[in-house]
Amino acid sequence: MTEHEKDPTDWTVDAPAEADFPAWRQLYQGYADFYRTPLPDENADRVWSWLMDPEHEVRGLLVRGEDGVPVGLAHYRPFARPLHTSIGGFLDDLYVDPEARGSGAVDALFGRLREITAEQGWSVLRWITAEDNYRARAKYDQVAKETSWVTYDLTPGG
Repeated sequence: MTEHEKDPTDWTVDAPAEADFPAWRQLYQGYADFYRTPLPDENADRVWSWLMDPEHEVRGLLVRGEDGVPVGLAHYRPFARPLHTSIGGFLDDLYVDPEARGSGAVDALFGRLREITAEQGWSVLRWITAEDNYRARAKYDQVAKETSWVTYDLTPGG
């Protein structure tokens, strides 16, 4: 562990609460900016409403330092795996503020995601990332196995 890096146990990882909206919105904007994707307020508001709705499938996590301020987020949900006759988890979004990268915050998020995967009885937690997201991929290579699957997007009417 480097001098800059904190032990993952120094971080708190929990679900977002209503009062976390401004911090979450700033982090989610950083995530959208990284992927050069517009994030209009109405889209952010919709995702936030999903996170606040206990009946919605999308769940969220925030990682906080000792001061309680969120420095990272994760959004995840279950998905069916018919060929494996199991349920897996899908990690839709993962983002840590650039100032907190290398600090152990992402390790704390992955630790909690691993616990959730076990608690839910999921067979796997899966995610995708950009091919050129080299820094994140270096971390992902430490915590998970890269697959050989290629991703395609089919759009309605197109």
